[in-house]
Amino acid sequence: MTDFSCVITGGGDTEGTGGADALRASVASVLGQSLQGCEALVVLASGAGAATRTAARALAGSTPGRVRVVHADPAARTTGALRNAGLDAATGRYVLVLTPGERLHRHACRNLWQAGERSRADLVAGRWSRTADEGGKENEPPWQEELFARSRTVTRFAEAPGLVVRDALVTGFCLRREAVRRHGLRYEEDLAHGEILFGPLAAAAVGRIALVRRLIVTGRAVPDRSRDLTALVEAHRRVANTLDTHGLPELREERELAFARDHLVPLARSFPRLPAARRTRTAAAAARVLTAPVPQGLPPLERVAVTLLARGDAEGVLAAAYALSRPATVCAPLTTGRDGRVRWGDEGSAGDSAEGSAAVDVTELGHQYRVFGEARLMNRLTRCTAEEGRLLLAGRLVLPPHTGPGPDTPLTATLEFRARGGARAVAFPVTELRHDGNGITWGARADVTRLLRPLGVRDTAWDARLIVEADGELGRVRSVSDLFGPQDLVEGAVRFAARPRLGRLTGETWEPYITLKDHLALRLTARRRPARTAHRLVRYATHFRPARKAKLLVRALRKRLDRYRSRGFKASLHNTWLTRLPVRRGSVVFESHMGRCYGDSPRALHEEIRRQGLKLRATWSYDTSPAGFPDDARLVRRWSWRYVWALARAEYWVDNQGFPQNLRKPARTTYLQTWHGSAYKRMGFDERRVQLQNAPQRDRLQQAVHRFDHFLVRSEHDVATLAHAYRLPEDRLLRTGYPRNDALIAERTRAETEGRLPRPPLAGALGIDDHRKVVLYAPTFRGGPMGGKQARRRLLLDVREFAERFGDTYTLLVRAHYLETARLPVCPPGTVIDVSRHHDVSEILALADVLVTDYSSIMFDFALLDRPVVLYAPDLDAYAAERGSYFDLRESAPGPVTATQEELFAELTELKKSDTRHAAQRSSFAEKFGAYDRGDAARQVVAAVFSRQGAGQEVRHTTDHDRGAGR
Repeated sequence: MTDFSCVITGGGDTEGTGGADALRASVASVLGQSLQGCEALVVLASGAGAATRTAARALAGSTPGRVRVVHADPAARTTGALRNAGLDAATGRYVLVLTPGERLHRHACRNLWQAGERSRADLVAGRWSRTADEGGKENEPPWQEELFARSRTVTRFAEAPGLVVRDALVTGFCLRREAVRRHGLRYEEDLAHGEILFGPLAAAAVGRIALVRRLIVTGRAVPDRSRDLTALVEAHRRVANTLDTHGLPELREERELAFARDHLVPLARSFPRLPAARRTRTAAAAARVLTAPVPQGLPPLERVAVTLLARGDAEGVLAAAYALSRPATVCAPLTTGRDGRVRWGDEGSAGDSAEGSAAVDVTELGHQYRVFGEARLMNRLTRCTAEEGRLLLAGRLVLPPHTGPGPDTPLTATLEFRARGGARAVAFPVTELRHDGNGITWGARADVTRLLRPLGVRDTAWDARLIVEADGELGRVRSVSDLFGPQDLVEGAVRFAARPRLGRLTGETWEPYITLKDHLALRLTARRRPARTAHRLVRYATHFRPARKAKLLVRALRKRLDRYRSRGFKASLHNTWLTRLPVRRGSVVFESHMGRCYGDSPRALHEEIRRQGLKLRATWSYDTSPAGFPDDARLVRRWSWRYVWALARAEYWVDNQGFPQNLRKPARTTYLQTWHGSAYKRMGFDERRVQLQNAPQRDRLQQAVHRFDHFLVRSEHDVATLAHAYRLPEDRLLRTGYPRNDALIAERTRAETEGRLPRPPLAGALGIDDHRKVVLYAPTFRGGPMGGKQARRRLLLDVREFAERFGDTYTLLVRAHYLETARLPVCPPGTVIDVSRHHDVSEILALADVLVTDYSSIMFDFALLDRPVVLYAPDLDAYAAERGSYFDLRESAPGPVTATQEELFAELTELKKSDTRHAAQRSSFAEKFGAYDRGDAARQVVAAVFSRQGAGQEVRHTTDHDRGAGR
């Protein structure tokens, strides 16, 4: 008896069962297993093609004993019947079924066999991947990450619901052959896609199930959902009925939701690539078989797509497909019901019934707040034909609800073709323009042959867009939209003569086409013999041996130049030679948050130096853009040659985080490290991640920290935590407080003497009304090393829910960590504002009435204003256990610590009571963690570090602790 029998069917009547090449690939993967006791069992139907039969015989003849051919009964014509014949003929201890084309990973059988023998499980399952595109790229369903996160054994399938909720057991699993016989496991012979049902039936019948986190099968084909929809739905229904039979209605609901997301939504997304007739047939088939209610757990656009599929609305599904790939675009007319909710479609399309309203409710997309001129609008192309040598285009532009131009508003429009990757554009007048209620219908005749004159070399692709202008309250409003259409809208016969400036040998024909992103474009092609011959000659000239050698030489030179521009080469030159240059007296290089902003304590020091009129030459570094820096500031891009030169010649380095670790500080340069917050989570050498690093990594960190000549602290807590964590000696600490907090002390004094109104000028710039309180939400950084890129994170706070609950009384300012980017939904104007890109956080803090944060050090600064602080920390215990902390946040927090969003909202609802209840705690917090913040930190630091008369002075506040010690 062999260890594994791998059943491979050939010659059935359903997808993926034919093809000699696919059969050979599957058998080869079985023969290549690292576990030697594997046989390939090829089951041939009586109607198998000659090529398949020949391939099967050749495989069996070349590897006798490891490849067996089984000729199924003539009555066995379906895939299910062929697989059952294979199960009957199998002799291995374990049996595994493959569809031709699927390939086993080299160690698949060994991993499955070891897991089965170790756990005594009857079913062993692992991960599988499928072919994502025609190029053969493989990807795994994303839901497998959680299901197979670790190898484990369960005693019943309900302990791993992903096995039956998703199509996890369509491939990539094996069964103990004795269990197959004992439980009478069979494929349903009347069911196409019977593999969808067989896996869950087997999981429900057997006892122990082992899950391995290894990849087992690759090359699974993506089902053609537009053709196989009826079979897919029937298989899914039988699985759902199986879950009901086992008394698991909650898993059935999850299964319904997963089936919609895994099969129905991708089917809707494919509509732009389907011909019109096929879209109509697919929608009609969906209307017949999709009789169950649409799962309410779907996001709004997915719910719309599935709803329209179930209604058989082919055109509606096409619009939904465009919306799914462009969630911020208004893709269809929207209707506001009597309940104030926004729904997809024209009035009366969904009605105001509860069922219809819930199915097409898209209020949370925020389209009702999008304004014409700023909103992205769907411009559906309805016609693309040739007429009298001209390109005839027509389409319809969808207008945003309530904010588009009215029926009587004068409109003008221009059709524009713009060269891809260039600045050249050619405009054509739009001759037909009509407002039709919730959209604008337009038409244009473009003489592309005469007016569109490309160069003919690089500008061979031109994208079309429509520009509509209308009169608004603030003047002329301009809306720019691309032209969208399905792939079959442009017929291949629509062509026009082209007149390139370099002559027709570069191309002589314009061809309209739909891009992969569904946009209309024109391409310059060579269809006639002279142009085709010229193109072949150019290709030959650029690919024969001298040209190839020239390309290799250019590539080598480019590689050498890239090396000279690399950070490693710049660091090496800086450390070896540039640091030997004489220091330029009075020069200072400022940097804030690795060049991402003009703010924090470096900005406060820079402005104090200018106020005092000190003769210092200041240079600021920026990372990606100089926007937001003063116009008169001397700027250098981070890691440019000018940046490295400036650091090598500077007398002072000033930053709040750290100049590049691999740049050595010149011996005559003074490095002032202002830092950027007190510590709650463990830092430096106290951090577990650093402790687990190897010795060279820890040495690099220590060398970087040893560059600091001065380190600012704002309390003895900083001395005990930050200074200790970075192993800083006492003589390098300046007990001055943070210069950035001088503005907060001044704002608190102003508010206590003059009142909170008028607010700082920033409030007017952000459009904040005086009657609204301002809540600042500033969560901490939660990611790992970013490699210089900002990560997009989903906020723990539901911003949309906040706007609905408190939009009349509060404005929410959201400030993501400078290493991250927040993803904010569209909310009513004035309720939610993203201030993540504002350079100076102190200006934001001065504006805020309430701070909501989690573990960010921003709470230490905001406490100086003596305003309410609410901590929203749903993962406090897990975060503290992972990162480690210096104190118990619940005991020492400056305000209430909430674990759920409802608790947070309750605190904000009763803000006055909460403020009074935590006032003493907040005052104690500010005194403990900001003891040295007295409003004159910038002046003290400038005196101690930069002023000639301040050189060598010790700056220190006397505390009660010092007096008690007799100091």
